[in-house]
Parts: sequence; C-alpha cells; structure tokens
Amino acid sequence: MKILLIGSGGREHAIARQLRRSPLLSQLFIAPGNPGTATLGQNVPIKETDIDDLLKFAKTNAIDLTVVGPEGPLVLGITDRFEAEGLKIVGPNKDAAQLEGSKKWAKDKMARYGIPTAAYESFTDPSAALTYLRSNTRYPIVIKADGLAAGKGVVIAQTLIEAEHAIQEVMVDKKFSDAGTTIVIEAFLNGEETSIFAFTDGKTILPMVPAQDHKAIFDGDKGPNTGGMGAYSPAPVVTDAVYEKVVERVFKPLIEGFQRDGIVYKGIIFAGLMICDGEPWTIEFNARFGDPETQVVLPRLKTDLVKVFDAITTGTLDQIHLEWDNSSTVCVVIASAGYPETSDKGRVISGLNSPLPDGVWVVHAGTAATPSGDIVTNGGRVLGVVAQNETLDAAISAAYQGIGQIKFNGQYNRTDIGAKGLARLL
Repeated sequence: MKILLIGSGGREHAIARQLRRSPLLSQLFIAPGNPGTATLGQNVPIKETDIDDLLKFAKTNAIDLTVVGPEGPLVLGITDRFEAEGLKIVGPNKDAAQLEGSKKWAKDKMARYGIPTAAYESFTDPSAALTYLRSNTRYPIVIKADGLAAGKGVVIAQTLIEAEHAIQEVMVDKKFSDAGTTIVIEAFLNGEETSIFAFTDGKTILPMVPAQDHKAIFDGDKGPNTGGMGAYSPAPVVTDAVYEKVVERVFKPLIEGFQRDGIVYKGIIFAGLMICDGEPWTIEFNARFGDPETQVVLPRLKTDLVKVFDAITTGTLDQIHLEWDNSSTVCVVIASAGYPETSDKGRVISGLNSPLPDGVWVVHAGTAATPSGDIVTNGGRVLGVVAQNETLDAAISAAYQGIGQIKFNGQYNRTDIGAKGLARLL
C-alpha cells in the first residue's frame, strides 16, 4: 500500500516509524517531512496546508491512503477535497474538525452531549470579557483563544491583573491573529492532566492507552505553556475505573451526539482530560494525534497501524481489536533557546549518530538538513528522545541517558518528565 503522510513534526516522525512496521506498506511519502522522516520514506517538498498540490500528488502517484498529522489541513477541509476525488484519507472533514478548530464549538457540543467539562462563557467583545472577569471572584481562571494557536493559546490567570493582560494580548493585540477573535473563559479545574486518544470510523470508537503530557516549559510545571515538553505512557493517574469513565462519559457521548447531529467524524479523537479525585473532566478535544504523546503511545501498539487506518476509511473499525505492549515509554523533548516565545534556528546538532542505550531512539521535530549534510535546529521543539522499557523508572533513566549524548548551542529540556507517574507508583 502506498501511503502519503502529511506533516513535518515529531508526531509525523512517530507515525512514520509505526507505519514502517507494517508488512502492508509498500511506499511511504511524507509531505513535507523532516530529516528524521527522510530515513523512513521519501520526503515531498509540499507544505501541509497546500491542499491543491497535495491532492495532485496523491492522484498522480496513485496513493492508496493519506494520513493527516497536523490540525491545520483538517480545519481547512483537506478531507472533503480528497474524498470528493474518491481518495482514502484518515482525518475528520471540515465540519467535524471544528472539534479542534473552535473551542467554543467544542464546548457547546460538550454541554449539549452531557460530557463533563468546566463551566464556561464565550466572548467576541473585549469589553464584555473584561466585565465578566471583573465580576468573577474565583481565581485562577482559564482564558482560551477560540481558534488554532499551535497549543499555546491558553492562559491560566492567577489574578484579575493577569486575566486582563491576557484579554489585551489575545483579543486586542491579536497575539494569535484571528484565533483570538473569540475567546472562551472557563473555570479552573484542579487535578492532574492526562491524554487519551481514540480511533473512530464515525460508528465504532477504539480508545488507546493513556499518556501524560508536560505542557509547562520548566520543571515542576512552572512557566508558560508550550506545545509539550515530554510525555510518558501509561499514566498511572488513569486507573481502570477512570479509563472506563472516560469511555462511557466522554468518548461514547461524543460519537453518539455527532451521529444525532449528522456529523460524520472519521479519524483520531484526542481527549485532553483533567482527573479530579478520580473523576474525568474534559479540558478540550483535538482532531488528531497529540505531540509528544504520539511518540509514547504508538510504540506500545502491537496491532498493525495500516490496518487500523484502512478500517477507519472503510467503516470497518468494528473488525479491529487493538493489542498493546505492557511496556512503559517516555519522551523527553529538547527545545531551542527562547522557546516557547521564540526559537533559535540554525544551530548544528551533534551526537545524533552516537550509539544510544537499548530501547532508545530520537524523533525529529524542529530540524533541517544543510547542503553540507549537517542537521540543524529549525524550530522551538527540536528533538524528542524516546525510551521504551519494562518499567517507567527504567524508561525515564534511559531517555535521559540518551539526551546526554546530544548537543547543540542553547538546548534545553525538563529534567522531571515522568516524575508524577513514578510518585503514583510508590
């Protein structure tokens, strides 16, 4: 089977690595890809949002299946375009992709479907938002840009002053461009975050194993939010009882609600959850795999990913049974200087060809190759060092051993990825 994978980050490198394990795969193309994906297939120099050229490539090269990694093309309607041409593609259509494209749309659906989520209000007028904030006496409070903001459009304001500053930045100064034209303000949930993905063909939903991301830039979950500084799986905060509640109270009501509303959702559903005293609350949904959680979830999947993707497109997911490895996986992100506000590009990375500990590999995220063959930094989150081992403790240790062999000027990584999981295992 000839597969086109769209995207250029660590998530796409992780997906490509998993696809390569399938005997059904004959050729793999990645558009635009990165130096890491180039070792697993053929990179194609087409931007992920250039839907016309992606469609032309798929038709010209007789692509059997297209997999969309990032949210941008989904929100732009790439699935609608490909399906109109009779091409198989994994990812929700434009209507369904509003689940991620608009936080207000998603919160309204959660409220209608009875999915547990924080109380909220939405605003298009900065003055009205400020009036609401000034009447609110409970802080912290959460302020979210409605549209896509690369995982950075969320502010947890500890005080009214911080909340007012967030409104100014998001709605008035347009820090996230049009993504902040509408905002959602919601109550703060005090608990522990986790992520659970699910495959769905619009009828059947198959949840995956849980993972836990680390959004804040600094150790101890301090500092501004990022796209994710590391992850691990499984997440001990998700007990069997909690997992069952997520399936029954989050995933099933969502799919059943979509069916009632005539929304056809095929692809990946990403539930970002807060676990509060054993009860799951939905923070947000995304319409694709998460990054860096994909890097720790997919290595545990024993079922052929190509078979799963094909079943999504043919509506036969009920014939798939997911099998999972009992191991633990950890991904530690190495970021460049200035991230998440800026990124220091063009720094030569050394040590990528050094022998790594057993069960450790490197996922490329923000890298580029120079004409001379050097691999250099090309983004905020540069690399992810992934380790898989029988225990979480061993996986964490191996991942940090691997990090010690990689060097570039200005590199930064958190040193406590997985610590919360270890604490729960004691």
